[in-house]
Amino acid sequence: MGGFFGVVSNRDCVVDLFFGLDYHSHLGTKYGGMVIYDEAAGFQRQIHSIDKTPFRTKFEQDLEVFSGTSGIGCISDTDPQPLMVRSHLGVYAITTVGIINNTDALLEKYFSDRTRQFMATSSGRVNATEIVAALINEKDDIVSGILHAQEVIDGSMTIMLLTGKGEVIVARDRMGRLPVIIGKNDDGYCVAFESFAFQKMGYDMFYELGSREIVRMNPNGIGTISPASRDMKICAFLWTYYGYPTSCYEGKNVEIMRCKNGKIMARLEKEQGTMPDIDYVAGVPDSGVPHAIGYASESGVEFARPFIKYTPTWSRSFMPTNQKIRNQVAKMKQIPVPELIKDKKLLFVDDSIVRGTQLRETVDFLYRSGAREVHMRSACPPIMYGCKYLNFSSSKSENELLARRVIQDLEGDEGKKHLDEYADSTTDRGKCMLKRICEMFKFDSLGYQSLDGTLEAIGLDKDKVCTYCWTGKE
Repeated sequence: MGGFFGVVSNRDCVVDLFFGLDYHSHLGTKYGGMVIYDEAAGFQRQIHSIDKTPFRTKFEQDLEVFSGTSGIGCISDTDPQPLMVRSHLGVYAITTVGIINNTDALLEKYFSDRTRQFMATSSGRVNATEIVAALINEKDDIVSGILHAQEVIDGSMTIMLLTGKGEVIVARDRMGRLPVIIGKNDDGYCVAFESFAFQKMGYDMFYELGSREIVRMNPNGIGTISPASRDMKICAFLWTYYGYPTSCYEGKNVEIMRCKNGKIMARLEKEQGTMPDIDYVAGVPDSGVPHAIGYASESGVEFARPFIKYTPTWSRSFMPTNQKIRNQVAKMKQIPVPELIKDKKLLFVDDSIVRGTQLRETVDFLYRSGAREVHMRSACPPIMYGCKYLNFSSSKSENELLARRVIQDLEGDEGKKHLDEYADSTTDRGKCMLKRICEMFKFDSLGYQSLDGTLEAIGLDKDKVCTYCWTGKE
């Protein structure tokens, strides 16, 4: 997906920018980039590939040559950025996080007068951030340009710029699907997706942008230059999966939500009489663990860790890019605790079940290690739709999603008319889907958290939360 960090300060900001970006490394694995502005030296920029080496090791050498009092940077899962742009609006650096679904239509419009061009990658794709910059440059000022870009883009786009005056301009996406949070210390301000990223460096939480809001920052203060919208659809998956446990969005902490979510799952199972007789509750590490702790607390069944991830050399399960090797890496990382597996009845809670690619390996591994029963719970509803607003899933087709694949197998295209029923485990279709997945993966039972349970755990008005991947509703 990606994340960004920006700083404006009365002192050198390079170290703060470096560590602030490093704390967003869980959000992307392809590129890292930094741009620093110094009044005397101007802009300094560096972009590195981080697909095989973590961000901090690639940029450590750059700290010795960079200097300046303002800067922006990104962790990107798509294109190299930040980009440097020179236009009638001046020289500025720009970085973005989001997705453009209508790229071809936008490019066709630009190419229609035969006077414009874009730099292309070896595959022929155009950097999405360059498209955003081109849209901004269509207007007479940066604010109008940002609003224009967000309006014509089908998808979602959060934008941050570093101007030739050393100011940072940041715009939360039109529906607030991602958070943008500002911190403050005695020397200036910073802006991040993850609130914990700046708290470790002595910044206090200062302000959270509203949907569509645009803010200008310099060391002496911040100011809203385009007001927030009342509408918001913040991504529920921030809390369920990809948000960092120590972060808060809209005042709701991730770790607390996940523990509460697990408690709600167990409470609902007890009410429905579907809780199995088990020896231990466990989480599929790492993000499934707090959901499982909550489940264990409410169910009264002991929490345990029947297998541990070995992460010193394989810190991220989605590396490398080759799927076959990635599956092998996932297998190599699972180190069993035989005393907690052999002849035991285990219930595992995972943050979500998306494609199920590695799930079969995990279950086979548990049975090979001597487990008597394996029960699986998903901490969110069945994922029925690919995300059209953020790049956190690499699914190219909805048939890659496990739930949709199973529905297609069960009743073909007719099943598409009944997705709501399949998502509800109390219906006949919902029970049928659970049974088929259990047969596929050799689960002794399977359960999904309900949509209402997920929203209860988050604790925001349901109209303020994006649940598109579960419901298909805007």
